[in-house]
Amino acid sequence: MILPLLAYLAGVLTIVSPCILPVIPFVLARADRPFLSNGLPMLIGMALSFAVVATLASVAGGWVVSANQYGRSVALVLLALFGLTLLFPSLADRLMRPLVSVGARLTESAGQGCERAFLTPLLLGVATGFLWAPCAGPVLGLILTGAALKGANFQTTLLLLAYAAGAATSLALALLIGGRVFAAMKRSIVTGEWTRRGLGAAVLVGVGAIALGLDTGLLTNLSVAGTNSLEQGLLDKLRPRENTTAMTGRPSMTMTMQGKPSETQALPSEGPAPALDGATQWLNSPPLTTEGLKGKVVLVDFWTYSCINCLRSIPYIRAWAEKYRDHGLVVIGVHAPEFAFERNADNVRAAIATLKIGYPVAIDNEYAIWRAFENEYWPAHYFIDAAGKIRHHHFGEGEYDESERIIQQLLNEAGNTDVPNGIVAVNASGAEAASISDQVNSPETYVGYNRIDRFVSPGGVVQDKDNTYAAGTPTLNDWSLTGNWTIGDERAMLNVSGGSIVYRFHARDLHLVLGPAPDGKPIRFRVTIDGKPPTDAHGVDTDADGNGVVTGQRLYQLIRNTGAVADHTFEIRFLDAGVNAYAFTFG
Repeated sequence: MILPLLAYLAGVLTIVSPCILPVIPFVLARADRPFLSNGLPMLIGMALSFAVVATLASVAGGWVVSANQYGRSVALVLLALFGLTLLFPSLADRLMRPLVSVGARLTESAGQGCERAFLTPLLLGVATGFLWAPCAGPVLGLILTGAALKGANFQTTLLLLAYAAGAATSLALALLIGGRVFAAMKRSIVTGEWTRRGLGAAVLVGVGAIALGLDTGLLTNLSVAGTNSLEQGLLDKLRPRENTTAMTGRPSMTMTMQGKPSETQALPSEGPAPALDGATQWLNSPPLTTEGLKGKVVLVDFWTYSCINCLRSIPYIRAWAEKYRDHGLVVIGVHAPEFAFERNADNVRAAIATLKIGYPVAIDNEYAIWRAFENEYWPAHYFIDAAGKIRHHHFGEGEYDESERIIQQLLNEAGNTDVPNGIVAVNASGAEAASISDQVNSPETYVGYNRIDRFVSPGGVVQDKDNTYAAGTPTLNDWSLTGNWTIGDERAMLNVSGGSIVYRFHARDLHLVLGPAPDGKPIRFRVTIDGKPPTDAHGVDTDADGNGVVTGQRLYQLIRNTGAVADHTFEIRFLDAGVNAYAFTFG
């Protein structure tokens, strides 16, 4: 019950969110009317539209953004008209006549004595709900992200209802209290009329603030009582952070093995392997099923092609698939995307060709297989025996020798003869080469504002708008942009050539996930370390002078130090506009 309570409290806190301020006039504007026939329908309408937007977000993914923007535009028009009706009563009479007529018919058919314009507050509530939904903070973000990864389920529905109930509670209190204040103000006709006009003006100001983006921009920056920090505090206290970011990005790679299993160690059953249904496409193979794989030992590898941890695991998986293919092992790669471009099957197909992956790959764009395994990690390896039961799992990089011994043990248990002994020798290069993790002091760093951290350009982040940034003064693991960029939720796009990214890092390798503009035109770039060309420290995607070209959406290895690992200032300057930058990783 902790999470539903947390969601409810987070909803209550919405009332003090800075971006809810433009919505309050819409609520108080009808505070002098009966609650049951006006306030309650408005709250119901708000809750309904909020639930629709939230449900779409949890089910539909990216396309809901545009749908919500259309909804917001319609809502702004409707609320602007409402503000004008408060300023000009004669306009209200003309505009509300059809709604009053419909309300009258509904009232007559229901045989109840509701206010004639019962639908008016309901419709206004629906419109206001579109503006209320974006005011949600980290708690709702956690709920929706979880729904996107695990699918719509009873818990998601419960949490959304709890959040909506909390917000409705606080707004209902504001409406009831506001009603008393409003009634006191209307003790004279003159005061009441000017109050009505004042509320109309406030509604129009609110509409203008929302249309200009001030509700989530300026108001948030100026606020000293924003709810994000309050909600984040609730998250930290009621559900302490685990050593994982599974719901918000690539997880920390927690090793689950306790000790080193030998060939004779018993491996407990972790239950039957879930179905492999739901893949949007299969590559290198026709669709496979769990039933059809009975009698085979199966290794399921969850990966995504821009994940450096996944790339460093693939040489071992590729070697196992080849070594044990004729002895009863089937390797299945389940490609579950992190970034939007990783949903493109052509991109995945190109990555498979580059990585020389010959085993079957299921494209799991809807996270159907991911959810069936209740997985939360990239990479994640599940070892399934010939009877179709999961016997072991391993998250993250490393412990490859132990994993191979488990494969050998399961093959022996299945009655396969002449199972090869020994451990594969892998000599990986480029981005697939093993990390020297004990010398890596820089974390994975996202460029989009959803998970941005340690960004030191003066003035901070301007969301979803072009802005000219300047370099900050970075200490270790700080970074900044220079030039004109638009920072979106998962990437930053360079609008004018000559812009750069600066990062102070400590690692042998530096990688950056990049992509060209939508037209696919190559983007030239040049990198430096401490202001100089990288020479021998260049990566596989740069030359000694630091030159390189962005030709596709993937991870680029830009630096591979050959000397002692130390702190360095990295800069990549783009000679052409249009590049998209997503995330830094290190090795």
